[in-house]
Amino acid sequence: MAASSNSSISGSSVSSDPEDYQPPIWKSYLYQLQQEAPRPKRITCPQEMESRPKYYGREFHGLISREYVDELLGEADGSYLIRESQRQPGTHTLALRFGNQTLNYRLFYDGKHFVGEKRFESVHDLVTDGLITLYIETKAAEYIAKMTTNPIYEHLGYTSLLKDKLVHRQSRGPGEPRKVTFQKDDNTESHQNAITTSPAPPSPHGALKDCPEKQHSYDKVHNFKVHTFRGPHWCEYCANFMWGLIAQGVRCSDCGLNVHKQCSKLVPSDCQPDLSRIKKVFSCDLTTLVKAHNTTRPMVVDMCIKEIELRGLQSEGLYRVSGFSEHIEDVRLAFDRYGEKADISANMYNDINTIAGALKLYLRDLPIPVITFDVYSKFIQAAKIPNPESRLEAIHESLLQLPPAHHETLRFLMAHLKKVTMFEKDNFMSAENLGIVFGPTLMQSPEQNALATLNDMRHQKLIVQLLIENEDILF
Repeated sequence: MAASSNSSISGSSVSSDPEDYQPPIWKSYLYQLQQEAPRPKRITCPQEMESRPKYYGREFHGLISREYVDELLGEADGSYLIRESQRQPGTHTLALRFGNQTLNYRLFYDGKHFVGEKRFESVHDLVTDGLITLYIETKAAEYIAKMTTNPIYEHLGYTSLLKDKLVHRQSRGPGEPRKVTFQKDDNTESHQNAITTSPAPPSPHGALKDCPEKQHSYDKVHNFKVHTFRGPHWCEYCANFMWGLIAQGVRCSDCGLNVHKQCSKLVPSDCQPDLSRIKKVFSCDLTTLVKAHNTTRPMVVDMCIKEIELRGLQSEGLYRVSGFSEHIEDVRLAFDRYGEKADISANMYNDINTIAGALKLYLRDLPIPVITFDVYSKFIQAAKIPNPESRLEAIHESLLQLPPAHHETLRFLMAHLKKVTMFEKDNFMSAENLGIVFGPTLMQSPEQNALATLNDMRHQKLIVQLLIENEDILF
């Protein structure tokens, strides 16, 4: 991202015509202030201090009074030293001159130096970063408070690139994986993001038939993490400079969006994960994976189920019999390395239990289970309802609270498992047996209580059993 330190922005907009597109113009006021910030000036101790910790240098002055500190620091902003605290012997204080006063901070060391959240390799870097922050917050407090009120996010940079990515991905050929339609249909009253799905069959269950259909919206929150930027960086939400030496802002690890920490709270849930940032398929968040591949379900689920239905529906003990663990691990590595190009055909893995085992492993390793932690308790409570009609109603209501990608994955899986039960005379796998296998795989208690988890197992089994048996009604 190129940036000019001499430019500013006010009410910029972007034309829909690509030829008229102008690159973002970044606001440089805060960058200029950082350049003006006082520089650190270390005040060295004239004699060697025997009590000096090995991780401090000559800036350590030992046990001295605050009055003497003021005398040593003088009037120059940026001068600093370290002293031992008089009030708490054995602890250390960073004394820093700024704004015609001496500021005292409790100083810590755990392999790195810190007085707050940020950790630094040297005291000099800590002071440099602190002076930049103090100077900018002093000079531009009102500006900082208002800098998110006129964001460029809606008009420049990331969202424009997002639209380009979607148009490019939606231009795939007819033989490629099924695609999500993210564009809004202006002719619909709801203006919801739509997904092309097959119409559901009429429900024979009167109570469920009139329930609203699940609205599919693959919105995804950004996965922001504190990030240290090398060289000048500007916020892609407000267009202002991200100041400081380290941890200047946050970066979305899924799409690469760079913003101030305070701006991250205002960014919409429109993350479009970049495949180049997805390091692995297994153990990747389900919604992140489907958005990265622009599919309605994880391709692992689609590919494994296609292979199993092609050659394994009559296999005795399907999903109950374990495949060889080393072969299952090979399948996992193939998906992580090659994605949808992974070869899981009979030529590579003749034993269908290997593919079934890989599918179970994928579902089990999801950081957020298919039936998410947020709605887990609602499903468990539904399983405890004695009346069959009311129980199905409660399960259906719980299904509607699943994130769309999770709901679609569960629907597709249950339709497949229903098909497995149609070959029960060959594979000996009833809905109850499949519930025993898939209950703990699809549902994991958010509580780490082993006893509670053990007590929930029969309810987990019952939920999956009912989802399979009533797949045509519940979905």
